[in-house]
Amino acid sequence: MQQAAPGLMRLGEALVVGAACRQPFPKMMAQFITGCVGTEPDIAQQMRIQMIKRTACALAGGPLCQYNCHLNRNTCKGREVVGGIQIREVGPKGCLYHGQILLNCIDTKLLHAVIVLLQIDLPKVDKNIVMNTIQALYDAQTAKAKYQAVAGAIRQAIADGVLSENEKLPPVRELAWSLQITPGTVARAYTVLTDDGTVFAEVGRGTFVAPLVLDDAPAWNKKKTREYARQDTDIVSLYSPKLPNLGQADLIHDSFATMAKRPDSEFLAYPGRDAALGAQRAALRWLSSMELGAVNERDLVLSHGAQNGVLMIMQAILAGAAPVVLVEELSYPGFRRAAQLLRAIVVPVPMDDHGIVPETLEELTKKHGAQILCTCPSVHNPTVRITSDQRRRDIAAVAKRTGLHVIEDESYRLSVSDAPTYRSLLPDQGWFVTSISKSFSPSLRVGFVVAPKAHRDALRRTGERGFFGLAVPLIHAAEDILSRPETYEMMDAIRLEMRKYIHAGVNALGGYDITWHPDVPYIWLSLPEGWRASAFAQAAEAQGAQLRTAEDYVPRNGFAPHAVRLAVNASVSLNSFENALERIRALLDNPPESLAG
Repeated sequence: MQQAAPGLMRLGEALVVGAACRQPFPKMMAQFITGCVGTEPDIAQQMRIQMIKRTACALAGGPLCQYNCHLNRNTCKGREVVGGIQIREVGPKGCLYHGQILLNCIDTKLLHAVIVLLQIDLPKVDKNIVMNTIQALYDAQTAKAKYQAVAGAIRQAIADGVLSENEKLPPVRELAWSLQITPGTVARAYTVLTDDGTVFAEVGRGTFVAPLVLDDAPAWNKKKTREYARQDTDIVSLYSPKLPNLGQADLIHDSFATMAKRPDSEFLAYPGRDAALGAQRAALRWLSSMELGAVNERDLVLSHGAQNGVLMIMQAILAGAAPVVLVEELSYPGFRRAAQLLRAIVVPVPMDDHGIVPETLEELTKKHGAQILCTCPSVHNPTVRITSDQRRRDIAAVAKRTGLHVIEDESYRLSVSDAPTYRSLLPDQGWFVTSISKSFSPSLRVGFVVAPKAHRDALRRTGERGFFGLAVPLIHAAEDILSRPETYEMMDAIRLEMRKYIHAGVNALGGYDITWHPDVPYIWLSLPEGWRASAFAQAAEAQGAQLRTAEDYVPRNGFAPHAVRLAVNASVSLNSFENALERIRALLDNPPESLAG
């Protein structure tokens, strides 16, 4: 533990003297001021330890609770009377009353001495608190590399407000001595923080916390905080795409704050049939660049994410004791799960490089009496194939001849596709499903289904009877967020940031058989000779990288190629993402002998 500044030591001693020698300064009051009402018999020693921590933290502007595990004892709910003084505040604010207690309990000379002592050592107090805080946060880091732990601790100190913008970081050698690591390790951490813009260095002066917002930052980014900084970590999940935090959380907070101003009556009843009209119109504006055919707000139904939208469509369409649903031979697992919930039979359809094979589709539709085809034509999940315009038209022609409904899931592509949707090609049988989960935030669980006009009422009834429609707060949030210009600026910024990670993945794995697209947040990797998908996934996880194998995308009795899907994880630092891919590359380059073919 770092030694407190000498002035604070003397302050502790002065208060101990006051507690021990002055009759108006009873033991109970001493305990209250130190924040420690414990069972230890040596109250003077307790005062020395706790008062140093409490006072140093308060003067440096740090979080009191970080240094005092007994804080809640003195700031409990309700009111507590200690030494004849009533404490009215709860939480950390209650500590402010300690100053008033000091005034009531020590004479003017002692108070003057305390002030003098504090004035002498204030700079040292501030420096000491920063060092202590970084040390505590460093000890709590989970990163294996020490330089990453140092960088993570400093980022957390900035996020917690212990380090403010333009504040100087501790010198490299001093911080290294405090953490008991080499100066080179601290210097490397400072370099990482400088590279990602968290801090900046000035020759001859030192390293400082970078300003939070640049002058040319877009309007939606003005509220940016250091919590947006992504952490370095050795454990990187590549299982499903994760977006960077570029301000979505702040925007959602602000949206709910705006919602709080709405009339109480809107939150005291079930949502009516027209409750979602504003959100439906906002969603159609968001989708206005898509080729959906003739559409209005009544054709669009809100769902709890795209997966719920797929399930709603199946509930509205499927009939009979054993309905059949067709899926691509490698397909999004949610299609199969939704069909299985409704006790439908799932039949895979073969594909080639251009998408589903139309001739085989027609053959299987007639053979099984299939009612629905589920597909991801704009960007196939997981192979990143894109169904060509002509192939879409050929599939639509099969659907028209056989009466097959086509559900198009457009959830993963971050940019707008200019290809015709099945809803525009099949006005009576084409369904379009999407959500804001992959482009903005998955937390809201808001999706959108655009139905054929002939079936929109059936879809609406499915939602009303299944869950009485989307919750009113989610409806308002969807309308507000999709009506803000900054939302679209933010989505563009997210797409560009995700591209950096995608390009990093291509650079790391480009020597192997990969399929990718700059606006698709995953890469499909066909494994080289010597690797089986399941064994490769286990080896990758042992190296701190979690990914999905082709087996996750085929029916139980289907054939899975030896391939894996690597999703972009932009919630971690680009450096961590690149390191994870380098470890994967090393596995590809050097398969274990026991697995080599």
